[in-house]
Amino acid sequence: MNFQRNIIILFSILILLTQNACQALKPKKVSAKDFPPDPRKRVQKNIEEGKGFRLMGSKRSGTNYEFASANPLWRATLDTLDFMPLATANYSGGIVITDWYSENNSPTESVKISVRFLTNEIRSDALDINVFLKKCSQNLTNCSISKNNNDLVADLNLNILKKATKYEKEIIEKNKKDNPYVMGDPKHGDARKKKKD
Repeated sequence: MNFQRNIIILFSILILLTQNACQALKPKKVSAKDFPPDPRKRVQKNIEEGKGFRLMGSKRSGTNYEFASANPLWRATLDTLDFMPLATANYSGGIVITDWYSENNSPTESVKISVRFLTNEIRSDALDINVFLKKCSQNLTNCSISKNNNDLVADLNLNILKKATKYEKEIIEKNKKDNPYVMGDPKHGDARKKKKD
């Protein structure tokens, strides 16, 4: 009985050694270069290689929360203030504040702009824009800051609203291509004309 047990153990060891020689028990070496860093591309690659599955062949769709493109007003504001360095850009707080900016030829004067979002709708009272001017002495020690809401605020507001309207039209056109069916406007009711009897 003891002899049979030893033969079984020896036979098991021989089987394991033959499997080890075939490298069935060794883990495969994997390089990070073989896998794309984007999760969507990894999933697509796995599906193409047969390592994954898709239920009923459907494509998942959901809300797209891409930074600075989900809200046309936010995107237009960032594009308009693109030439200035930003100190704060808080989407959830609804505020954009630039850092002090001055032209090369006038280092004694600098400007700072703050934009507060009052609504996500594109309309004339959607933004609260403030422009601050800082004037310093020649040695840049004695500085005074004043709020200067003049024509620059109106120009900024108009420029942002124009860009936001353009971006919103682009989004609507893109959605029409993705979904060609006629849909009503959710803000203003159904835009289709009803036939009179």
